[in-house]
Amino acid sequence: MSYKLAPSILSADVAKLGEQIKEIDDAGADLIHIDVMDGVFVPNISYGIPVVAGLRGLSDNFFDVHLMITKPFEYISKFVDAGADGITVHVESETPGLDEVIDEIIRCGAKPALAISPDTPIDPLVPVIDRLDMVLVMTVHPGYGGQKIIKDTFFKVAQLRKLIDERGLKTQIQVDGGITLDNIEEVKNEGADIFVAGTAVFKGNIADNMKQFKKLLG
Repeated sequence: MSYKLAPSILSADVAKLGEQIKEIDDAGADLIHIDVMDGVFVPNISYGIPVVAGLRGLSDNFFDVHLMITKPFEYISKFVDAGADGITVHVESETPGLDEVIDEIIRCGAKPALAISPDTPIDPLVPVIDRLDMVLVMTVHPGYGGQKIIKDTFFKVAQLRKLIDERGLKTQIQVDGGITLDNIEEVKNEGADIFVAGTAVFKGNIADNMKQFKKLLG
């Protein structure tokens, strides 16, 4: 299995955002995770369309755009036009339907993904998992960086791994929230493929932190 590291720029220094994007690119980031929050779906506000567009000129990496917003369907095309390569929408958000969301993401030319929060079971993902490039299991409650991982979410990773393998799918499993050098192997063993890390990458020496993560992921 090929494991991937997706640094979350939510934890980056905003004053040095361009510089730190280059640092994680040079250090081997497989994706760049961009959290979009509207202050309604989650109790925080973060980056939006202009930031994605601005960063697109600085990196050729895969922009993994995670929409933690109330009505994501209305913004899918705008974020893809700004430079998103993948769009992740929460099943808990207001949408016309998950199939319609997937159709729209594909129509716009991006990779489709769906996310579930810690209190949400995998059930909504099951009927559409064969259409997804990725599923995201939130291992903290969405809205803030730097939270402690909720290990009770790991069983959902294992459930999804079993389902994906049984069906012979290529759908990837991403985990996001509280991922550190101390717990990444544990959640990797449950079957995750892609690991979002924010504070653990951007706090301290970015290159050294990335090197240690990449070593653990093989």
